[in-house]
Amino acid sequence: MEIRELHADDMPAAWELGRLAFGLSSPTPQSPVAVPGITRYGAFDPSGRLVGRATDLHHEQWWAGRPVTAADIASVAVLPEARGRGVARSLLGAVLRGARERGAAISALFPTVAAPYRSCGWETGGTLRTVDLATMALPRHRPSPHLSVSPGTAADLPAVAELYERVARHRCGLLTRRGPLFDDTGEMAALPPGVDGLTLVHDGDQLVGYASWERGQGYDATAVLSVFDLFAVTAEAARELVGVLAGWQSVTPTLRLCLLGHDAVRAQLPLEIAREHQQQMWMHRPVDVVRAVQSRGWPPHVRGQVVFALDDVLAPWNTGSWRLEVADGSASLQRTDSEPTLRLAVQGFGLLYLGATTAQAVAEAGLLRCVPGADLGALDLLGAGQQAELLDYF
Repeated sequence: MEIRELHADDMPAAWELGRLAFGLSSPTPQSPVAVPGITRYGAFDPSGRLVGRATDLHHEQWWAGRPVTAADIASVAVLPEARGRGVARSLLGAVLRGARERGAAISALFPTVAAPYRSCGWETGGTLRTVDLATMALPRHRPSPHLSVSPGTAADLPAVAELYERVARHRCGLLTRRGPLFDDTGEMAALPPGVDGLTLVHDGDQLVGYASWERGQGYDATAVLSVFDLFAVTAEAARELVGVLAGWQSVTPTLRLCLLGHDAVRAQLPLEIAREHQQQMWMHRPVDVVRAVQSRGWPPHVRGQVVFALDDVLAPWNTGSWRLEVADGSASLQRTDSEPTLRLAVQGFGLLYLGATTAQAVAEAGLLRCVPGADLGALDLLGAGQQAELLDYF
């Protein structure tokens, strides 16, 4: 089997494979194979037939104030007759090698089934949760006298992008929404496709909150207002935005949105009555553990060091003995000749890096082994900081 980047001549077969795998009804798109910010890989059998495909999206993720280069995986598909023969594993190994060569540090994906990705080193990081709320249940407050609310246009998109970054950059895992895969908001003449409206909240000349939304169809009991982004940097701005959304109750009885953990808007929503619309699990793994540790931000109050061994079959450059040192908001990972008492599987490394759990829980899951009497809690240093989350599906 040959694994290589796809060429223009491969695209009809690649799109047909995707159509079969994901049940798409649309015709083959006439898009170029060379798209900035995307690397497409294919697996070919000895006859030259395309039997598998995978895509590396050149994203960045915010990690405590620093952008970290990511290889986010999408469009993994294998021909039905070739499944169960290691095609996906070979593809993902090639994606990891190529991503490392271009400087990626971490990787995320949304799986249709977790087991194949878990066997390749990705582990469950969290869930992108979409909920429905009854619009009539949203609270409405007296408008703030020093805030103004207005509809936005394409001219406001640069300011909107700046506010998103203000909310996202101190968190962990959220996409930076920078780079060739994202529209240059400064050059857009209209709102992005599918966005019917943009609601802005200003405090004087400063944008302090915004919502982007799609109106949907109808005005009966089935009508839904879908909110793509809902961000605010003050509680007052969040109340203004929620109040505007509450004003839709006469024509759209349902509000649909994704939730960001513990932000200004969440505190204004009656989440006790939220109904689950969709949950999309995402998974994460390091591409290069040295870059993953050194390129992200760390809590400035955390200091310490720990020595551990790491096993990573699909990315063997990560395998070995390491010393982690954290201090003053930064960290380093250096190889060591000492014999560690703690040994992590790469999935365990990923869980701790995400702040998703503790070393004790990782050990209970069989992803951390230690000699008797070793201090498991020392590895909690790798999980210092807030838990990672994703808001963009890819």
